[in-house]
Amino acid sequence: MFKKFGQRFNWNDEHGMTTAEYAVGTVAAAGFGSILLKILMSSGIEHLLARAIQHAFSFLFG
Repeated sequence: MFKKFGQRFNWNDEHGMTTAEYAVGTVAAAGFGSILLKILMSSGIEHLLARAIQHAFSFLFG
């Protein structure tokens, strides 16, 4: 019984590995995004970005 199952089932088939790799990549990207968001929402960086945007708008629209 198990011999037939072993012959039909490919034990070297790794289709599930790509799904696991995508999951790890997604978790890593979400972690990196949350760290980046935390940095960008700090008061110093927020003030710097606001000044840069204000300067760009004043340059473009006079």
